[in-house]
Amino acid sequence: MTVSWKEALSFQQESSWVTCLRHCYGGCAEVDSETEAVAGGGFLLGCISCKTREEVPARATVDWHFKPAGEEKFRHIFHYDHPNATVFHPDFHDRLEWHGTLNPDVQTGAVYLQNVTFNDTGTYRCTFRRTLLLSLSHQLVIVEKEVELTVVAEASPELVAVVSEIMMYVLIVGLQLWLIAVLIYCYKKIWDEHERHEARKALRAQAE
Repeated sequence: MTVSWKEALSFQQESSWVTCLRHCYGGCAEVDSETEAVAGGGFLLGCISCKTREEVPARATVDWHFKPAGEEKFRHIFHYDHPNATVFHPDFHDRLEWHGTLNPDVQTGAVYLQNVTFNDTGTYRCTFRRTLLLSLSHQLVIVEKEVELTVVAEASPELVAVVSEIMMYVLIVGLQLWLIAVLIYCYKKIWDEHERHEARKALRAQAE
């Protein structure tokens, strides 16, 4: 199977996001989600909410709501309360999969959306309900984040990839021009030496 550079780039970005989610928990960083999905493929809806103080124990649940493009109301589509994940809306049954933190102290609330369709275009709202288990009392903290998802038929090339490709062609053309210049210079030196040699031969012939 042949994989295009666009598919490879998309896979590399998604792999990097998943790697960060799974292995960078110790140093939590709030990375924004990607916002463009390709119809027929999969897409990682990213959502990270870091605790202000890492040493404070906590427990969190995560809810995802979806508002289709052109509509005004959000639909409750997903709930995670470790270790249980529940898909509420029939449009997302068998298509949403938990890709977040795998313990009660949730800081990454990402979900993976399979078999993306154009009907998935819209606003996704991720809500953390975090209970901080303080020594004297428990404190509830609610954090909401939104992802504006656009579904396209074909992935658009990333700016970095486009610039890299342009620079590659510029480099190739530059090397070719440099090689041509070197060949011309060498040819000119050989021709000049040939002319001097012929001139010396002519002088010797006249002397004789």
